[in-house]
Amino acid sequence: MKAVVVALGKIGLPIAAQLTRTGHTVTGCDIDASVVETVNAGRAPFPNEAGLDEALADAVAAGTLTATTDTAAAIAAGPDLVIAVPPLVVDANGHPDWSALDAVSTDIGRGLAAAAQAGHRRTVVAIETTLPVGTTRSRIAPLIAAVSGLEPGVDFHVVFSPERVFSGRILQDLATYPKLVGGLDSHGEARGVGLYTAFLPDVEVRPMGGAEAAELTKLAETTYRDINIGFANELARHADALGVDVQRVIDAANSQPFSHIHRPGVAVGGHCIPVYPRFYLFGDRDAQLPAVARQVNEAMPAYAVGVLQGLLGGLEGARVLILGVAYRGGVKETAFSGAVPLRDNLRARGAVALAADPLYSPDELRALGFDPWDGMPVHGAIVQADHAEYARLKPADLAGVRGIVDGRGIVDPAPFTAVGIPVRRLGGGSD
Repeated sequence: MKAVVVALGKIGLPIAAQLTRTGHTVTGCDIDASVVETVNAGRAPFPNEAGLDEALADAVAAGTLTATTDTAAAIAAGPDLVIAVPPLVVDANGHPDWSALDAVSTDIGRGLAAAAQAGHRRTVVAIETTLPVGTTRSRIAPLIAAVSGLEPGVDFHVVFSPERVFSGRILQDLATYPKLVGGLDSHGEARGVGLYTAFLPDVEVRPMGGAEAAELTKLAETTYRDINIGFANELARHADALGVDVQRVIDAANSQPFSHIHRPGVAVGGHCIPVYPRFYLFGDRDAQLPAVARQVNEAMPAYAVGVLQGLLGGLEGARVLILGVAYRGGVKETAFSGAVPLRDNLRARGAVALAADPLYSPDELRALGFDPWDGMPVHGAIVQADHAEYARLKPADLAGVRGIVDGRGIVDPAPFTAVGIPVRRLGGGSD
């Protein structure tokens, strides 16, 4: 098939690579000219996605992948499948910001209109961006139709197929989990299932009986995780009050098959879990659990700062190092990183907040609003990202440190406690 992938980010670009790996031809589209240039050179514009650089190099060399900034022109060529992954974020009020999604839908409509004039019809447009329920049917399809002058279900089809992958292992996950496809009608859904099956031969491609069911499934997956983590964080805080090790409690609870409690942590970051419960709440105004879980999880950075304050006996004037500005280990991405509220809470309590991260240079840290650590002595540290490097931390790495809050449970406390430096895990009780 001929395919177009719109938005060559951490989801879209691996999907484009997977299409080429299974024998299809892809035009990738992105509004960032530097991303397009990098992809056309056969390289990924972001690091640490297993297998992606090799797949891109092979595809570009074979001529099966090209990139462009002109989405409408790419679609005007009449592809069988358009996969769009534009970002959808929330504004300051927790409501969806539709600007990027609407811009992409407009470009798709323009491209489909040109393709129809050339005799190309029946393109399937698949949206993989996570959405509030009903968006595919009530917003995207009507906008594409209005711009193109074409009729959904007749001249083109729109389906929703949520991404269900994890950064760093996306190509592996595409070959592991069932792919869900929900259409606006049965014929369009069947067409979408057939096209996805053509490039995901190793997994079940599951028809969902409608776009709304597919949209709700993705929100259910991610909102469940946020609620679960929220409960784990409440357990951690209660365990600290009791002097009990919450990890031992959770491991014991999960030793029978009906309990699947997640791990507590200093923050819930990334593009997905902090955002998608807001999309769920946008559609279900009577829901209570997602809102409470968001409140609990958003309070954890302040709680971690309070734990460090207790270890040090105060924070006024203290130099405190935030270890890791990435939202999670091994991924160079700061979306909703807990480092930001940690920094703000430390400053609010009079501390000097410093930051270090093995994935970011000092200049990159400054650009993100952090004061880079210069290696000089610090009074305390908070581990925010579970980078593998932090599992090997030793007292000599943190001159002057008098207390560490391990927000990810990755630090080996033995070398520190051996020299009288306390390491406190969230939910570790008295450790």
